[in-house]
Amino acid sequence: MLRLDASASGFAERFSTLVEAGREADTDVSDAVRGILQRVRTDGDAALLSLTRKFDRIDVAADGLAITQAEMDAACAEVAPDLMAALELAAARIRIFHEAQRPAGHEQVDTDGNRTGWRYTAVDAAGVYIPGGRATYPSSVLMNAIPAKVAGVERLVMVTPTPDGRMNPLVLAAARLAGVDEIYRVGGAQAVAALAYGTETIAPVDVITGPGNAYVAEAKRQLYGRVGIDMVAGPSEILVVADKGADADILAADLLSQAEHDPVAQAILITDSAELADAVAAAVPRALAHISTKAVAAESWDAHGAIITVAALGDAVPLIDALAPEHLALAVADPETLFQRVRHAGSVFMGYMTPEAIGDYVAGPNHTLPTGRRARFSSGLGVADFMKRTTFLACSDAGFAAIGPAAATLAEAEGLPAHALSVTRRF
Repeated sequence: MLRLDASASGFAERFSTLVEAGREADTDVSDAVRGILQRVRTDGDAALLSLTRKFDRIDVAADGLAITQAEMDAACAEVAPDLMAALELAAARIRIFHEAQRPAGHEQVDTDGNRTGWRYTAVDAAGVYIPGGRATYPSSVLMNAIPAKVAGVERLVMVTPTPDGRMNPLVLAAARLAGVDEIYRVGGAQAVAALAYGTETIAPVDVITGPGNAYVAEAKRQLYGRVGIDMVAGPSEILVVADKGADADILAADLLSQAEHDPVAQAILITDSAELADAVAAAVPRALAHISTKAVAAESWDAHGAIITVAALGDAVPLIDALAPEHLALAVADPETLFQRVRHAGSVFMGYMTPEAIGDYVAGPNHTLPTGRRARFSSGLGVADFMKRTTFLACSDAGFAAIGPAAATLAEAEGLPAHALSVTRRF
């Protein structure tokens, strides 16, 4: 774990190294993914069956690629009442939050009578990828599927691997709560290819969202343009800014809440209290003893964790913006003041009683967020990701007469005489 002091000589260089350090997978999977995509595009279902047999160790030919309603019913019956109640609470809160996100159309008429504006419409079909390897996340089903349905997507498809034939009942229950229309037991780059190109069984979609491993991320990257995607996400990260009023043991748990995701996840603490920095450094090993994911979390913390001390909390703002973290937790007495100054963060959690983990499940805001400093230029998943904005224009006679000559002049200047002619013939 790295310790930095913003007042020490050489801090700028060491902090810059921390910011620029790559945590993405070193393995180049682009060629392998390209081959899988081409195979699915050419062979359709046959490729899916073969690749699923190879990677997930199951033969789905007998039961079919689609998960049936009977299988959904059986899975939902396995979910304990308290877990189902938690899913229902999460789904309701996520839906309410995203309904307020639905973008509104607009129109205006200028003084010459020209009417301009825009409207939003949903894509026809969307696909959601849900992992089934290292862990399975019913919360990700809700976070991806509910915004799509709020946007008005009529056909929502979920793909999820079922290694060795195992299906997660909570994932299927979440899919039913969220309104998923079709579910297929296929994963990996081949599932993304099926959503993009379509096969005999799986009709193609317009947008693909959801987390996945390096192969899934690379498949989405290569297929962008044929379909829309949410983002190419990397390892998870959290940046906690804390003052002396924060509890060291709680902060240790907050940091490990992201470190436990992956050995290359990153957790960073910035504080203006040297005493708190020391206390958190001592608290993390104690907290590790309480979690079953100790090995993963410890590897992440040791390799990519950091504690940074600053002279004053205000000095943390440029560091925050440089890191542009996926999750930013402001465990300070006055989080609003810092929040108003921060420009780059995927999602912000304000105050001592607002852990990032609440946002992962039941608060309402989406937990699918930009990683790897991409919060500098992109946003978390939302309703607008499943919609398109269409602009429109309607010229009145007077309005056309007022602006037409300028359009013809510019068209001629750009060497496009047919453009100009389409204007002047209307005079």
